[in-house]
Amino acid sequence: MRHTLPIAPQFYVTAPQPCPYLDGRMERKLFTALQGEVAETLNNSLSKQGFRRSQNVLYRPSCADCSACLSARIRVADFKPTKSQRRALAKNRHLRRSAKAPWATEAQYDLFRDYLDTRHSDGGMADMDVFEFAAMIEETPIRSRVVEYHAPLEGFERRTELAATCLTDVLDDGLSMVYSFYAPDRVKDSLGTYVILDHIEIAREAGLPYVYLGYWVPGSKKMGYKAKFSPLEIYVGGAWRDMGDPAQYSPDMPPFEADPIAEQVAKIDLPDLAGPRPLERD
Repeated sequence: MRHTLPIAPQFYVTAPQPCPYLDGRMERKLFTALQGEVAETLNNSLSKQGFRRSQNVLYRPSCADCSACLSARIRVADFKPTKSQRRALAKNRHLRRSAKAPWATEAQYDLFRDYLDTRHSDGGMADMDVFEFAAMIEETPIRSRVVEYHAPLEGFERRTELAATCLTDVLDDGLSMVYSFYAPDRVKDSLGTYVILDHIEIAREAGLPYVYLGYWVPGSKKMGYKAKFSPLEIYVGGAWRDMGDPAQYSPDMPPFEADPIAEQVAKIDLPDLAGPRPLERD
């Protein structure tokens, strides 16, 4: 009797839709399902090739006329905080970090809604309800954690309030910050910066070389903050390289990868998902 080997991942392309980062442009994504016993292996491999996870899907921008979205990661061993980043660390020394299993809570959702309503009311996630939020947090086939940051309440010795949250994937070479949000009334505390800085420290303590930040988009104010975490590496032309001076990049640069979808898929380096071949029986 012969056992069927696992089927190779199938890749698909989304229909074009308005780009959330650059006005007047259309985006589309190349994606594949993330499921089964091979999910961890596939996620580790494709994350190193510019893909990101959203629930049980891995995706990468594949726009026909634009290549502005660049996957970015911080090189932990060489990172040194700037003066403003050191101030952010000092402002948030009082926060208490806790890492938990990916389980959504009412406190998380309330913070998430405050964050969206204040900072991203016109974004693609603005209408996300509590059930969709729970799916974002909980539907993960890989090793994920919810990292919470609590602030002590003045006048109460043991009570705290949730100040920031980050859904984080643990890769074999780093931490991938899937999505983070924080209390909008604490904007002066630079909580967004602090959460990234703390993830750099978590990765350093765990011996992981990278913190993956998702996509940096030159020309997009929403994504500009990522370039401040030097040394930053970006994924270009099938390889990671130092970003260097962010000013050298433009959203109007010629596409780095304008191959047909079939050729893009052919260039993806897939891991060996078959595992050891089982014994055959007569």
